[in-house]
Amino acid sequence: MIVGLTGGIGSGKTTVAGFFKKLGVPVYIADDEAKRLMMTSPEIRREITQLLGEEAYIEDGLNRKYIADAVFKNKQLLAQLNAIVHPRVAVHFNHWYQQQDSPYVIKEAAILFENGGYKNCDFIITVTAPVKTRIERVKKRDHSSDQEIQNRINAQWHDAKKIALSDVAIKNTHLDKTEEKVVRIHNHLVLRIGRNW
Repeated sequence: MIVGLTGGIGSGKTTVAGFFKKLGVPVYIADDEAKRLMMTSPEIRREITQLLGEEAYIEDGLNRKYIADAVFKNKQLLAQLNAIVHPRVAVHFNHWYQQQDSPYVIKEAAILFENGGYKNCDFIITVTAPVKTRIERVKKRDHSSDQEIQNRINAQWHDAKKIALSDVAIKNTHLDKTEEKVVRIHNHLVLRIGRNW
């Protein structure tokens, strides 16, 4: 089974992915792979430079602030950037998935719905948190301004729209409760698949 794990920026989906990892579940972080490909693939670099200009890359790799400022205010540019990167991430995920030997895997992706990746998942978990909490978390993490974070939130689907298409939602405000919910979901999935973990 492929279990999709998604949530808006700052919702804590990577923390939730970590709880699944602790249970021995193989976890694929699509956003990490996207960043790696953007840094290492000459053809992706060429296409991004054509789309966003030479400033998209700096000496030590991606100019993430420049890219974020450009695409999170312009939905068309964001869609074009996703069209460059995400098909390649999908190919890499499929290769990784073929090598796993467990009842299910977690595919963690921020834009699982927005890029249509949810269609290839057997079960979907959406992680949520209040917007104020999300903004505080992201500010601590990468020192973005409130407006920059709001632009990124606005570029993603609203939680209600994601939850409507999900099998389960996790409200991630208290870590101990979040971990308990992950264990319950894990047990449910293992029972549903009918294989010993």
